[in-house]
Amino acid sequence: MSQDPLILTEKRGHVAILTLNRPDALNALGAPGDGDQVAAACEAINDDQDIRCVILTGAGRAFSAGGDVKAMKAREGAFGGNGVKVRDGYRKNIHRIVRAIYGLEVPSIAAVNGAAIGLGCDVACMTDIRIAADTAKFGVTFLKLGLIPGDGGAWLMPRTIGMSRAAELLFTGDVIDAAKAEAWGLVSKAVPADTLMDEAMALAARIAQQPPHALRMGKSLLKHGQTASYDTLMEMSAAAQAIAHHTDDHMEGVDAILEKRQPNFRGS
Repeated sequence: MSQDPLILTEKRGHVAILTLNRPDALNALGAPGDGDQVAAACEAINDDQDIRCVILTGAGRAFSAGGDVKAMKAREGAFGGNGVKVRDGYRKNIHRIVRAIYGLEVPSIAAVNGAAIGLGCDVACMTDIRIAADTAKFGVTFLKLGLIPGDGGAWLMPRTIGMSRAAELLFTGDVIDAAKAEAWGLVSKAVPADTLMDEAMALAARIAQQPPHALRMGKSLLKHGQTASYDTLMEMSAAAQAIAHHTDDHMEGVDAILEKRQPNFRGS
């Protein structure tokens, strides 16, 4: 597998673009060090208060074909060694990829430019919003390899499209097209392939107009709302709202409404 960096980072204004950069291998994931690279890129974004939204996409014709099947055949890299070593390879490498993307503190958009299969599909689902090229394909094909979702997909997929459809995808190993993914709610919308990044950037720009501190707190509440109790989330909401009330951006939003103009949020 290429030794080029797995992930490239580009910043456009308040938007960061992360590109999976292994096109010759259809952006296969799981090589040693992949988790470190993705974690470092995501940590840098979390630390950069100027970034308000992230777009994740793939180089070439795939978003990500998932785990490296050739490495599985050779039982090398993340898939080498005894059971304990393979488990550690998942926990310390592959899990770092999905945990880092899921742990992004700013809103994230997957611009799914092609096949998103297995781990690649689950990586896309770790983002908050997904837009697909009309040529994209999605599959949870672990069982076809005699495997199970080893990357957290079994936790996230039912929360994304519901238990029945998540079970259908897993148990059949079917690959669905972008139109079906849109109908199932796996993606927000499918767009012509040549407009995908323009659509993703336009959405990211609308998100990036929002007050950055409130954006990050709002995303945190949405994520915790999937698992926290009602009472816990209400307490979290009150605490976050108290912080938001004391920001300059709150006053800017109030002034903009009263003055009938667009707000200019500065992150203060």
